[in-house]
Amino acid sequence: MRNILVVDDDKEIANLISIYLKNEGFHIRCAHDGEEALKLLNDPEQSFDLIVLDIMMPKIDGLEVCRQVRNTASVVPILMLSAKTEDMDKILGLMTGADDYMIKPFNPLELTVRVKTLLRRTFQYNSETRSQDDGVLRIQDVEINRSTHRVVADGKDIQLTGREFDILSLLASHPGRVFSAEEIFQRVWKEKYYVSNNTVMVHISNLRDKLEKELGYKLIQTVWGVGYKIDA
Repeated sequence: MRNILVVDDDKEIANLISIYLKNEGFHIRCAHDGEEALKLLNDPEQSFDLIVLDIMMPKIDGLEVCRQVRNTASVVPILMLSAKTEDMDKILGLMTGADDYMIKPFNPLELTVRVKTLLRRTFQYNSETRSQDDGVLRIQDVEINRSTHRVVADGKDIQLTGREFDILSLLASHPGRVFSAEEIFQRVWKEKYYVSNNTVMVHISNLRDKLEKELGYKLIQTVWGVGYKIDA
């Protein structure tokens, strides 16, 4: 049984999400502010396979919770919720480390589907990487260990979200090949791509920032009007 942490200061929304996810066979724990959420996440006796995380909360907001989760090198998928509808709010949530983003009010059936999709993708990926013999990619000054989900750039560990790791692994597995944003989205998210979707751009930007901070040069190249690549 998969364990899911639902974090929302609106208890009615948290209860609604819990009901729908419990009906799908998930075990649910709830927190109603960021401080309570971090206590559960830092409890060694607790283990979560996914987090549904509201942004606007008292004490500690969802963005800070997301940052702290990612700072521990955790690759647990995070589905972020927000009443904010501006594109920059969505971009900020994704850049902080969220894997998906939904705007309130939302359809609880759609949320359930997104949760199941995130879990399926995460555990399918882990299963595939465990079946590989070596699972290590080396390109330029970067080493990508797909078995341990570890990335080392110029000798320094880089903490990536699950999506960032998947994008980097995809590009590094095909040096010199240009992948369009649409192809990256379909391969990594395994969903239909929409022209106005800027999710890939946000994740590429965040990934570049982390890598370039240690490498001092741009590993991921943009081929204008076409897509992205990593040269051998």
